Amino acid sequence: MVADGLRVLFCGINPGLMTAVTGHHFARPGNRFWPVLHLSGFTPRLLKPSEQGELPSYGLGITNVVARASARADELTAEEYREGGRLLALKVARLRPRWLAVVGVTAYRAAFDDRKAQVGPQERTIGDTRVWVLPNPSGLNAHWTAQTMAEEFARLRVAAEAETEA
Repeated sequence: MVADGLRVLFCGINPGLMTAVTGHHFARPGNRFWPVLHLSGFTPRLLKPSEQGELPSYGLGITNVVARASARADELTAEEYREGGRLLALKVARLRPRWLAVVGVTAYRAAFDDRKAQVGPQERTIGDTRVWVLPNPSGLNAHWTAQTMAEEFARLRVAAEAETEA
């Protein structure tokens, strides 16, 4: 679900097994991406994973760092992350979204060799695209609640909207 000229291109780590089967991003029940996207104000209603095709109508897109599906992100190799980061940078340079939102600080650190990155806006840009790291919405990331994740997603939404209005 990518297109030219998006406000925000969300980037997950890699497809989980449920996503691989359904073809829908963040498809596993219990993954909080879709509820958090709505709670943060990016979408006017809660979308189901099967409705991911509606994202471009909101100026949003979705992709992954690594294409290979796995049960858990910790099954990916450092080389897969590095190559995924390289390919993602090429995709972003081609599509030119205003923001790239990498969902998962560990994935961002591995893909872009930035060991000190924290959740929030990054110094790095890819062409004119700014980068924001968001918390991973997996149910395994228990120290972030849906509400605290939505607050961080909303910070990005406000920044993206302010840029649009400027």
